[in-house]
Amino acid sequence: MIKYQRLKEISQALLMIAVAIALLVVPEYGIQVIVVVLSVIYTVRGIGTLIYYFTMARFMVSGRSILYTGMIMLDFGILTGTLTDVPHYIILIYLAVIHAVSGLIEILRSRESGRFGSAWRLKLFHGVLDIAIAIACVIFIKRYEAAVLIYASGMIYSGILHFISAFRRTKFVYIQ
Repeated sequence: MIKYQRLKEISQALLMIAVAIALLVVPEYGIQVIVVVLSVIYTVRGIGTLIYYFTMARFMVSGRSILYTGMIMLDFGILTGTLTDVPHYIILIYLAVIHAVSGLIEILRSRESGRFGSAWRLKLFHGVLDIAIAIACVIFIKRYEAAVLIYASGMIYSGILHFISAFRRTKFVYIQ
């Protein structure tokens, strides 16, 4: 990992933890902050992925999947931005679906990493924890404070994972 990537990971981790602590301190505006944060993240990632597609990935093998990913992320960002005046349980269902899908993807990625002899335990733990957060969203669907607490704890955990990945040594494979 180059210094810029390491600095980017550390700054993302600090930002995630700061927003999560702000959510825990002022939970009254938690749902609105969650909606804004998710909307901005998905919209920016979608636009970034689309820019990547139009500048480079359209010439790659299976570059069209990057186009579809960018369009779906941009759609999620716009959809999330429209969820400002909905009841809190809709936001909890939305969070549960996001965490369940990302947890399932992480578990499948850990299985694939295990087959290739790479580090898989942290990915598996992350996937299991995402699915546990999704289950907690479903269990505590009636409580407003639960949405804020679940999302803030997930952000703190993701921030810690960004710190771990920033300071992890990367392996280089040299072909001779």
